[in-house]
Amino acid sequence: MSVLPASDNTLGDYLRDRRTRLDPAAFGFSTTRRRTLGLRREEVAQRANISSTWYTFLEQGRGGAPSADVLDRISRALMLTDVEREHLFLIGLGRPPEVRYRKSEGVTPRLQRVLDALEPSPALIRTAIWDVVAWNRAATVMLTDYGALPPEQRNILRFVFLDPRSRAAQYDWHSVARFVVGAFRIDASRAGATAEVEPLVNELCRLSPEFASMWRDNDVQAPHGDGVKRIRHPALGPLTFEYSAFVIDGRTDLTMVVYNPVDPEDLERIRSHSRLP
Repeated sequence: MSVLPASDNTLGDYLRDRRTRLDPAAFGFSTTRRRTLGLRREEVAQRANISSTWYTFLEQGRGGAPSADVLDRISRALMLTDVEREHLFLIGLGRPPEVRYRKSEGVTPRLQRVLDALEPSPALIRTAIWDVVAWNRAATVMLTDYGALPPEQRNILRFVFLDPRSRAAQYDWHSVARFVVGAFRIDASRAGATAEVEPLVNELCRLSPEFASMWRDNDVQAPHGDGVKRIRHPALGPLTFEYSAFVIDGRTDLTMVVYNPVDPEDLERIRSHSRLP
């Protein structure tokens, strides 16, 4: 069995492979008199708004390392997915691209079914800027009825600082609030969402002197992957949860948080109160 020799032109090989997978007709290019599959080099260059000669050099492994801007243009020209774009930067520059925040409008039905299957443990999915985009019924009963809020109001920081129910439910509201602010700051920065969170930060600074003070402190907190959360539920009284946070595979902008009751008796109380199976 023969083995193909490894190429020294990893970037060029990858660009050529992605280019030949594209359908010229889908981009308005003529399909007549073509000797190869996919787009021509000059067509990729045209879509990327770069010189045809420079793109040819890249595929041939000549001309040195491209800039991040050039790779970004090429990734759009080749219709690369986020994972493919990241791979292009890793082989072209030896580092991943800068993070680009994208607003999430919700989750897939499959992810919602995962949340629902976790009953009676409360579970939710939040974005990098701490907007809650999905939750199960137990989360509605034990935490907050996010479904009763307009989508733009389903933000954990809004609940912590602007809803008196949050303060009443926490045993040490100040510590919880400070952690939330510090972890939110890190998450938003990592996601490249500084501009997106500015209106929220300005609003919270105006409406909550405590948030304004904590934000000015510039403290940061590494978001915990797990921990213990104690709350006072208005109907069930004290409850203790172990929580775990998971980044969703393929959607690094989304985090699933699951709260498991520590005491089996609490679990039964939650099930009974929520009328869950």
